[in-house]
Amino acid sequence: MNLKLLSVSVFSASLLCSAAVWAQPAPDYAQIIEQAHQKYKNNNDGKVADYIPALATYSPKFYGIAIATVDGKIYKVGDSSKAFPMESLSKVFTMALAMEQHGTQVVLDKLGANATGLPFNSGLAVELTQGAPENPLVNAGAMSTVSLIEAKDKTERWNKILNYMNDWADAKLVVNQPVFKSEMDTNQHNQALAKLMESYNSFYGNTDEAVEIYTRQCSVDLNVEQLAKMGAVLANKGKSPFNGKQLLNEKYVPQVLAEMAIAGLYDGSGKWLYTVGIPAKSGVGGGMVAVVPGEYAIAVYSPPLDQAGNSVRAQKTIEDVAHATQANVFLGQ
Repeated sequence: MNLKLLSVSVFSASLLCSAAVWAQPAPDYAQIIEQAHQKYKNNNDGKVADYIPALATYSPKFYGIAIATVDGKIYKVGDSSKAFPMESLSKVFTMALAMEQHGTQVVLDKLGANATGLPFNSGLAVELTQGAPENPLVNAGAMSTVSLIEAKDKTERWNKILNYMNDWADAKLVVNQPVFKSEMDTNQHNQALAKLMESYNSFYGNTDEAVEIYTRQCSVDLNVEQLAKMGAVLANKGKSPFNGKQLLNEKYVPQVLAEMAIAGLYDGSGKWLYTVGIPAKSGVGGGMVAVVPGEYAIAVYSPPLDQAGNSVRAQKTIEDVAHATQANVFLGQ
């Protein structure tokens, strides 16, 4: 064959292969989450959190799934409109606000980016490092994060945090007052953690004020659709696909996702990253969100938790969806 004709043929074949790759249809998210919901809706593993009395009142049968894509589409199934308290999910967004205000280096220096290898409310973790910052997604670090938010007073600090979360959720979120009262009545351990951090100079404001605001942000209600929209901001380089607002500087998004990968599932984070391979964050209220950069975020609500404090059904669901969509960030493209 003429060399020129051979070159043209090879080039044409290459273009056809590339076109075939680009032409592959998007995953059928609706079908994928429907299958996962059918598979796990009768799973009864885990236990609803009861160390905060108000959380013990939520039914273990609640189960909702939502996916929010970077092009602004929503797919949902099950109890997708059921509201639940954010709990530790809120830590991600206060951390993002701290980054937006101070930059990543201050967050690294003052709040850290290491796994503790211990439970999320561990005082031993603080003692072992003599208050050295570990990460902003365990309770001690999360309360320090609240104290780092710039504001003239407590009211402004709270309003900044709530309004920021509202923009991420593309909704007007509200505090669940019974949950807030229940948590304030039983948060002596967090008060002690804050004082312990202060004793090591790892707190940056009034401890009582920060603990109260932290407890309030944990008591904010949302549903899985709103949570998925919040995750989609991170999937979409810090810009909401739903209201068009640039909520986090694009250059800070990798650091937020890194913190989620490091400690998003507490002492279960390493195993999660090893088996599933996408950044995620859980809350003891039963919510969980995971982010696939450039594609989508998935949120699941199911109250029964494993011993680490992570929703059992949420983990199983997100793992299945991640595998079905080949979402593992460590997969070669």
